[in-house]
Amino acid sequence: MNNNDKTQALLSVEHITKRYGTLLANDNVSFSIEKGHIHCLLGENGAGKSTIAKIIYGASKPDSGTIYFNGNEVNFLSPRDAIQMGIGMVHQHFVLSEPMNAVENIIVAEKSQGFLLDIMKAKRKVLALCEQYGISVNLNSPVSELAVGEQQWVEILKALFVGVDLLLLDEPTAVLTPHEVKTLFSIIKKMTESGISVVLITHKLHEVMDVSDRVTVLRKGKVVATRDTKNSTRASLAKLLVGKEFNFNINKEKVEKGDQALELDDISISLNHQNNVVENVALKIHNGEILGLAGVSGNGQSEIFDAIIGVRQVDSGRILLDTEDITGYSPSLRAKRGLAGIPQDRLRQGLIGEFTVKENLILGFHNTAQFSDKFVLKAKMIQDFSEQSIQDYNIATMGPDQITAQLSGGNIQKVILAREFSRSVKALIANSPTRGLDINATYYVYDRFLELRKNGAGIFLISEDLDEIMNIADRIAVIYNGRIVGLFDSGEVTKETIGLLMAGVTEDD
Repeated sequence: MNNNDKTQALLSVEHITKRYGTLLANDNVSFSIEKGHIHCLLGENGAGKSTIAKIIYGASKPDSGTIYFNGNEVNFLSPRDAIQMGIGMVHQHFVLSEPMNAVENIIVAEKSQGFLLDIMKAKRKVLALCEQYGISVNLNSPVSELAVGEQQWVEILKALFVGVDLLLLDEPTAVLTPHEVKTLFSIIKKMTESGISVVLITHKLHEVMDVSDRVTVLRKGKVVATRDTKNSTRASLAKLLVGKEFNFNINKEKVEKGDQALELDDISISLNHQNNVVENVALKIHNGEILGLAGVSGNGQSEIFDAIIGVRQVDSGRILLDTEDITGYSPSLRAKRGLAGIPQDRLRQGLIGEFTVKENLILGFHNTAQFSDKFVLKAKMIQDFSEQSIQDYNIATMGPDQITAQLSGGNIQKVILAREFSRSVKALIANSPTRGLDINATYYVYDRFLELRKNGAGIFLISEDLDEIMNIADRIAVIYNGRIVGLFDSGEVTKETIGLLMAGVTEDD
């Protein structure tokens, strides 16, 4: 990269290297970002995307290399230094105070710099930003009451409020519905029209093709290519991602549907015994089939998942595994009966972030004969099982003893998958199981689901990704406002029909 490149580019990254112990996260990474461009950092989990973003943002120090911003070499000691220079970042896991309302969270960074703020003036500025970019969020609500997608708008508004020339978005679509993704991309394009540069960190090929001007592909910590998106294809980027031609075909064999594996028998669920969020839902998932539940986030899917795995009680109705009524069973007893669960919220429901990888890989099954001898854990068995799981699921980690919360979102999901698929499963309930996963891991999950299906398990797949449901589900149920509004064989319904039902539009409307 010559000196002329540095003066033309808004940001230039030169020969950045970063190690964490024996893990080489970034290996001689170089690329540049142009002013007013959307630049994608594309890579699988563990490729080094988030690490280089944190270095640019001042949240991590490189071992070697140089960063130029607006033509000047910069050495940020903290994110505050980066923010003052005009660089903002929205992390995968939001940095928000839940008791505070949206406006307070947005202006807190400026308050912390010692300014005496006029709250009403600040709120007017936030409202102007919302109007400018078409952002819709309830500014007076505590963050704890906002949907995950709305919380992301708060994080983006935080950056816009203090003023940024460069905004780093780390896997921003992982928590959004398809409609919200479309809105986000529209807002990102408005940002670039106003002169802001955006770095979109992603592993999703269609996002790169849909929204970016340029793309830098990272693999195992190294840059393998930087190119104009218009000169790329989905297939060519996939080859760069994985280092070989990638087969997008899903091998969905015909399987004879058996007896019921899991049944929701007219269940209703209310919040605080008031209004029902789930009303009279009746569904049967058969052995050897995948039933997909399509719906926009917030229509009762999370409550249904919680009720099935046993962390929420139903107000009426029953839940049956095979023909056994498990409605009153504890989560651990349901798991021992053969129910597996993959939650949407990995860190709160899926595992314990402060535990090591190997502790989470046996969580809930540590007292079984496989891993313990009466009251003594079988250390070698646990170590061998963990190492094999890390290898099988390609979990990017420093080893079984690494703290799980230190992993990327996708790798945390892989830990859950490795644990849940390691035992005999009668029925699997999965909520957004591939959210945040790279292309290899996503198709690996599909293969494992189809293998479970072939072996006679019933799978209940809750997903906001319609392509995912259309690709692997045998039947599709649609939920709206807590009610099932449609049930179809997958080959007999269009994506458009399902999309309309998800929005509450019926043939009668």
